[in-house]
Formats: sequence, structure tokens, C-alpha cells
Amino acid sequence: MFLRHAWYVAALSSELSEQPLARTILGEHVAMYRDSTGRVVALADTCPHRGYPLSLGRLVDDQLVCGYHGFTFDCDGVCVSVPGQDRIPSKLAVRTYPLVEQGAWVWIWMSREEPDYARLPETPWLIDGEEWSVVTGAAKIDAHVGLLVDNLLDLSHETFLHQGSIGTPEVATTPIEVESDEEAKVVNVYRHMSDVECPPFYANTTGLRGRIDRWQDIEYFAPSFYKLNSRVAPVGQPPLPDGRDDHAFHMKIFYGLTPSTETSVWDFWALSRDFALGDAEVSNFLEKMQANVVQEDVDALNVLQRRANDGQEITEVSIKIDRGGLSARRMLMSLEEAEIARELAKK
Repeated sequence: MFLRHAWYVAALSSELSEQPLARTILGEHVAMYRDSTGRVVALADTCPHRGYPLSLGRLVDDQLVCGYHGFTFDCDGVCVSVPGQDRIPSKLAVRTYPLVEQGAWVWIWMSREEPDYARLPETPWLIDGEEWSVVTGAAKIDAHVGLLVDNLLDLSHETFLHQGSIGTPEVATTPIEVESDEEAKVVNVYRHMSDVECPPFYANTTGLRGRIDRWQDIEYFAPSFYKLNSRVAPVGQPPLPDGRDDHAFHMKIFYGLTPSTETSVWDFWALSRDFALGDAEVSNFLEKMQANVVQEDVDALNVLQRRANDGQEITEVSIKIDRGGLSARRMLMSLEEAEIARELAKK
């Protein structure tokens, strides 16, 4: 089932304009746009008159006009105009969805209950400026969201699937540490590599060459937000006792995991770095490199989903590196049970 009592990334901020954008999120059709003040708006993407997508209409004075029969809706989903008559049936209203724009991403609350803003992830690193430079992108994967969770919680696949970009032999061979907070619904996976090869992803952007120390600290906030804290530094130069780490290069790699249907998911990604700030050449390189890395994941997960669709039973054999992913699976099952209990309590 879909976990609706959560915030999901609905779009890149750069995607939204006065031209409505259609997107399927948790099986629901949503139309998103900006009004004349720049505020982001989301309505159910179905005109209640004959079911035509409102996203195929146009904005007129901040009101969305259906492109089929001209029924007009304001930003609150209220129908304000019906061609040929003055009386407007109350059932013509459409659902609205709470949206929050935070830097490079726009978040949506999919539950019909009041939005829980305390559960909205904090992402100050997604604001391009004096402290961080940000590149973003999005990809559609024709696979269940669980396959993407498995992929992101076990980075040992970098060694094999992402050779030539971020993968080196040491990623697969270095042991991990895993911590799970069931109450907060957070899984942490730590992989600290010492005296290892510097992959092109970092060599071509930081200027580091040869051997480096490389840290990958994962924070997965179930069900929809993933943050990889990446640190690369010259060999043998850890952070100072007072916390300063000026000799290292830091990057935060974010993923917004947004199910579209039961067998497809939107993979929103963003890279924030604290070096080469404002350097367009570095940004272009990272954007292209990350898009290629994501596409390699897309291709692999699409293959796995097609195998699953064939109906062939697959027996999984898990090993130590799967501990983070298995913790995430248990967490998602717990959230699903809580969602079922919440729905039953309403009846």
C-alpha cells in the first residue's frame, strides 16, 4: 500500500511555472503550477465535470481553466465559473494538496489529514548560495519503490554498476556499520574507507589525485528521504578535535523517493557541495556525471522489476552488507502497519 501520511518530493522547483505540470504521485493525478506571486499550488488533476486533466488547461488571472469545457478553479480548488450558467454546483470543487518549497525541491503532503509540518525534512543545503552549490535532476523508474530503497541503502553496488564514475573496489570490500532508530524511523549506514582510490567523480572536481580517505554516511528517513554525507580528504587527515574539517571536501547527495504507481517511482536527486562554489564547469560536470549514475540505477532496477513481473519466484539470500536495507524494509513494514491502523480507526 502507499504510505500517505508523509511528505514526498513532488517536483524540482525549476519545473514549476504558470504552465501546469502533470504528475502521478501515489497513484493520484496531481496538477501543479505557480501563481503570479510565485506561490506553488497543487490541485487534483481531474475536472469534476467530465474528468478531463486540468493540467491540460491554462492559467488566467491565477485561476486554472479546464481545456475541455472551460470550468474555472481558483488556487483553493473552488470552482468560480461555469460556462452558460450562474449557479455553481458545490460538488465541482477539486482537492488541493499542501505544498512546501524548500530550495531546489517542492514537497507535497498526500494524506487527507492535516499536514504534519514537523515531519517535513529540513534541507538547508538545497539552497544555492555562499555555502553550498547545488545541481538537481529527476528520473522515472519503472520499478517498485522498494527496489530503489534497497539500491540506495547498499552502496557496495557502486563497485560494479558504477565503474568509471563513483565505483572503486574498496566500496564493496569495506565493512559497514548500521544504526536504526525505530521511533524516529531513521536508518544510518556508515562506510569509512582509508587510503583508497579516488574515483573520477571526485578527482575531476576536487583536484585530489591518487589515494584518499573517503567516507559515506547514509541517513535514510523512511519512507521518502535519503541523504548521503560524503567526505573525501587527503590520506590520514581526519577532522580536527574541534570539528573543523577545512582540508576535506564535502558533498551531500539527496534522493527524494516518490512512488508514482505500484510499479514506478520518481527518483528526485540533488548534489550539494562546499567546494568550487559557483564554478559552472564543476556544476556541469557533476550534473552530467550524476545523471549518468542515476541512469545506470534506472536501467538495473527496471530489469529487476521486469523479472518480478514475469512471476518467477526469486529466493533472496542476504549478507552483511544488506543490514541497512533490511532495517529499512522492517521500518517500512512498521509504517504500513501504522497506516492501516490509522485508517481502521477512522471507520
